[in-house]
Amino acid sequence: MRLPDLLQYAERSLRGAPARSLLMLLAMSIGVASVILLTALGEGARRYVIGEFERLGTDLLIMLPGRNETTGGPPPLFGETPRDLTIDDALALLRHPSIERIAPVSIGNSPVSFGSREREVTIIGSTSDFFPIRHIAVAIGRALPQMPAERQLNLAVLGWRLKKELFGNQRALGTWVRIADRRFRVIGVLDPAGESLGLDLGDMAVIPVASAQALFDNPSLFRVLIQARSKEEIETARKAALETIRWRHDGEDDVTLITQDAMLSTFDRILRALTLAVAGIAGISLAVAGILIMNVMLVAVSQRISEIGLLKALGGSESQVMRLFLTEAVMLAGSGALLGLLLALVGMQLLNRLFTDFALIPPLWAAPAAVGVALATGLVFGVMPARRAARLDPVQALARH
Repeated sequence: MRLPDLLQYAERSLRGAPARSLLMLLAMSIGVASVILLTALGEGARRYVIGEFERLGTDLLIMLPGRNETTGGPPPLFGETPRDLTIDDALALLRHPSIERIAPVSIGNSPVSFGSREREVTIIGSTSDFFPIRHIAVAIGRALPQMPAERQLNLAVLGWRLKKELFGNQRALGTWVRIADRRFRVIGVLDPAGESLGLDLGDMAVIPVASAQALFDNPSLFRVLIQARSKEEIETARKAALETIRWRHDGEDDVTLITQDAMLSTFDRILRALTLAVAGIAGISLAVAGILIMNVMLVAVSQRISEIGLLKALGGSESQVMRLFLTEAVMLAGSGALLGLLLALVGMQLLNRLFTDFALIPPLWAAPAAVGVALATGLVFGVMPARRAARLDPVQALARH
């Protein structure tokens, strides 16, 4: 039997049982669409996270108190804790020419109130260099002024949502708000720039770092942001920062220094692994669709015994009958895969319109892999029904008519 005849016969057989064919098409299309949509979600998340890091620049170092490794042995008897990371430690880093800016950061949560309105938000204590290092823009007013980091000054820059909740359409600049038990004068409002690495820029207030330490009664810094003069000087800046802290902390390496490239590569590996994991989970639905094809086609074989007996009585060989049923299975899988591609495309378009800040972009391998697995599944699970049909005895098959 020629290939055009084979395809035409398989097409007529599928059209002869529209409900059965539609059921198998739907199962396969949902499986393919699931694989593509979930991998697009994983790839979109990966690109979003990497984009957020790259927005901060590739010349950023983050210093945290405490070592990034532990040693064995019994626990300390007197509750030894990591040495505090102080403002003086942070300022000492500026002595090295490879470091352009530093921003000591103190952080906590506190209620911010104006009149009868109150909202609990994140309070960031830092310096004027915090804004250019984190690429945070001020929409109204100005950022924190240049002043000694050790100086306490009751000034505040409010997030745009915080300003809206407290003041509505009223003017905020120059007014006084209460943060915990202290009063701060509003000098600026942040640009509505969404989130940055999980920090909601709308629901926060930025105050001088010394004021934050006094507010939260915590002399230790949460972290120190370090900006190297260029990407090429990142390693030099890293070594200089570690040497400075080691010298100031009596020879102890008691800080963790994270580079932007290290964070990028770590998140990239994690999110790629998650994308593959969700693709594997979605691929299970293709296996389920293949099992459905096998079961439905086994039923079809039992319903078409007389047709198979007539084909074999007219001279059809076992291999020809087997090819007929395998062709039906592959046509079903292929049609379902194409329908799944269409469903995935429509789904991505709708989701991208709903979530404009987060784009679903499938990796290049997703569509070919999904279609390939669908075809392979249809072929593999179509073998058993095809073999059963091919082995029917023509006399017995016609006698059962």
